[in-house]
Amino acid sequence: MAFEEKLLTVPPPVEVAGRHVKRYHVTADPAGIAPEVQEAAYAVLPTLLPDADGTPPATFVVLHRGGDDGAYLNAYSWVWDNVLHFRGAAAGQPVLGCPDRDPTHFVPVDRPWIGCVWELPPIRHERDAWVRHLLAPSAPDLAAYLADSMPEGTTGDIA
Repeated sequence: MAFEEKLLTVPPPVEVAGRHVKRYHVTADPAGIAPEVQEAAYAVLPTLLPDADGTPPATFVVLHRGGDDGAYLNAYSWVWDNVLHFRGAAAGQPVLGCPDRDPTHFVPVDRPWIGCVWELPPIRHERDAWVRHLLAPSAPDLAAYLADSMPEGTTGDIA
């Protein structure tokens, strides 16, 4: 099986349901993820977010357009000060319970999967950014965390 890195773009953060959401998009297509897929993914996002618990309201998402009909939205939200909450949704992938092959028809996925090899690199960056800007300093700096994203390019390097 041949492995090729995918392209990573980093749109600016948005606010959804009272949470600050950092965004990562993953695709092999140099044109990026189609606007209608993005719109459908972000429409389902509020259903994937946890209730507020006093932790700074921050989430990061990975929107991944697969090489087939599939599209995947992984939402990772900070809760309980230092815990990462996960919920995901998929579209166009019947094996994950999607009703059709429409990449804009997102449904929640209840499998215990947190992401594929192209979706995992942002987790490492976001863990370090959370520690750097919210846990280690004497005063948490949510704005600094929101400004600290993985650089655009590819999803990672393999040694």
